Amino acid sequence: MSLEKTPVTVITGFLGAGKTTLIRQLLRNPDGRRLAVLVNEFGDVGVDGDLIRECADANCPEANILELTNGCICCTVADEFIPSIERLMAMEPRPDHIVIETSGLALPKPLLKAFDWPDLRSRITIDGVITVADAEAVALGRFAPDPARPGNTDAGDGTDADHETPLSEVFEDQIACADLVLLSKPDLAGEEGVAKARAIIAAEAPRPLPVLVLAEGAIDARVVLGLGAAAEDSLDARPSHHDGFEDHDHDDFDTIVVDLPEQSDPEALAARIEALANARNILRVKGHVAVEGKPMRLLVQAVGPRVRHQFDRPWGSQTRQSRLVVIAEKGDIDRSAVERALA
Repeated sequence: MSLEKTPVTVITGFLGAGKTTLIRQLLRNPDGRRLAVLVNEFGDVGVDGDLIRECADANCPEANILELTNGCICCTVADEFIPSIERLMAMEPRPDHIVIETSGLALPKPLLKAFDWPDLRSRITIDGVITVADAEAVALGRFAPDPARPGNTDAGDGTDADHETPLSEVFEDQIACADLVLLSKPDLAGEEGVAKARAIIAAEAPRPLPVLVLAEGAIDARVVLGLGAAAEDSLDARPSHHDGFEDHDHDDFDTIVVDLPEQSDPEALAARIEALANARNILRVKGHVAVEGKPMRLLVQAVGPRVRHQFDRPWGSQTRQSRLVVIAEKGDIDRSAVERALA
């Protein structure tokens, strides 16, 4: 058996940035590589895994696609992440390259540290960390520190209170760990928005980073895979807000799953989701919905008030069950209010 290390690419980025779209593109055009994919969902409804499995083929058979739901793998390294990597490495034939899609709320640094474990380090190298950033959201300042509390002051407990929001902390950690940043949704941002997003990322990055524009996930696999970054050897150059802390959590965010009856009008549902996002600062809504008289299931994906929906595939033997995952900052989710708004 070859002693050559298997390269792993970590694809990170905030909720709805376009990570799954990028991975689907890589699976369709892997540049001759046999791939394996580990996809992580923050909610327990596996939408991204379904989308990725649709692209399974000889280069990445369905058995090579593993899904971890209901939590971030950065929090479950020993219990879930490492056993999953071991399972992928044990496959015959062994994958040429492993791609990991983190949850949109995941902090990349704890995940990178896991590769320093002796049992993995001898067999795996982190080929690169790719951060997908929503150009429009970045340009609009969605991930900026709280403008109502500017400046850096001492919190009184020995820590630096720079008034970061939960969103800005996650975004900055994802940028700080990156070897390459891909700016998605340039059509929504426009040229001015893309330029502004580039400037914001350059200001946040701890070192110069290449930044490329990504439209609908379309990019040559050779640009993303094969960076040879060996990120496990440069952890100190990838700072995190949680450096120095043994544990971290995601208590700043809440997620709920909402069950809905069959819908008669997809456009009306989309309008309700948009209104909910605007009224309660909802970050992400995604799931599948049954529509009256339609044999296909409706895939619903929303980032803030931007809602997209399409029929993706027949229900077949699957139960016609409408379920949506709703994610927001803590305090912005009231289950009864959300259910009333979507019903």
